[in-house]
Amino acid sequence: MSEDLEFIVNRTVDTPRDLVWEVYSKAEHLAKWWGPAGFDWISCTLDFRPGGHFHYGMRAPNGDEMWGRFDYLEIKAPELMVFTNSFSDAQGNIARAPFAAISNDWPLKILNHVSFSETNGRTTITSRGKPVDATPAERARFKAMHPSMQQGFKGTFDKLEAYLGEIRKA
Repeated sequence: MSEDLEFIVNRTVDTPRDLVWEVYSKAEHLAKWWGPAGFDWISCTLDFRPGGHFHYGMRAPNGDEMWGRFDYLEIKAPELMVFTNSFSDAQGNIARAPFAAISNDWPLKILNHVSFSETNGRTTITSRGKPVDATPAERARFKAMHPSMQQGFKGTFDKLEAYLGEIRKA
């Protein structure tokens, strides 16, 4: 798979790595920040271990529900988590993207490597993702969506950073 297909996003937060790891690995924290800006949390289940999964639901501002799941492949606390992510239905079954414009040509699974490194009490989060077993059309759609995904992750990371700020003040 070509390197230009890989989606990479980074954020450095003014928080020690152990705390950042905690908010990525516990359901009570994920419910406070995970997902696009403007979406409300519906529910989640989390089994944070290799072979486990994270299944969650969110409600868009227009009222539509969106479900997703992560299947954890590798966890090296507090440095690295490797997982596939997919859209899903409310029962956790992998499903096509709920958005009509990308539904039939969005990859069913994305392989993600999320790493956490700390320097002087600040943590850099680096997320790298690419489609798994995707058709040429799915790979092309994934690549074409990189700018939109950058914007989406900016909103998610903004929520993470605000949540970390709340925790540090408490």
